[in-house]
Amino acid sequence: MTTTYCANHPDRETGLRCNNCEKYICAQCAVHTPTGYRCKECVRGRQKVFETATTTDFVVAFVVGALLSGVGAFIAMRIGFFTLFLAPLAGNLIAEAIRRLTGRRRSPRLFRLAAVAVGLGAAPFVLLPLAYILLGGAGIRTLIAVLWPLIYLSLAVSSTYYRLAGIELKR
Repeated sequence: MTTTYCANHPDRETGLRCNNCEKYICAQCAVHTPTGYRCKECVRGRQKVFETATTTDFVVAFVVGALLSGVGAFIAMRIGFFTLFLAPLAGNLIAEAIRRLTGRRRSPRLFRLAAVAVGLGAAPFVLLPLAYILLGGAGIRTLIAVLWPLIYLSLAVSSTYYRLAGIELKR
């Protein structure tokens, strides 16, 4: 039997091959995937297929996410308890608007940026009542005024991200 060596590290013996390009790879060069081990070059090439977002998509996602989330947070301040139902719906609607306006292009960075934009759009509606509380105007109504936008913020951000990233929660 002949001895085989890693294509990237010629001083390391190996019997492991990339299941895509059949190149010999050592343990350091191997990337474990659901379908077996692959070399880092094949993994990088595969990721480029899935990351299709353009620079314009990032701008669109940020602006749309922040504006729509601001509207949602404003409504959440007004409807109180029903924010529990509105926020996940708003997050899904924001995600769908972003998805359609970006031509369904994908990138993990795009999904994270959209979630940050949703958070920033809702932030003024959380920060203004908090500033009022810190300045000494803390009454029960002020505390409640912070509660609903804060709930909106957490639910809308998470539902936007999960919807865009395509993550399905198991039941």
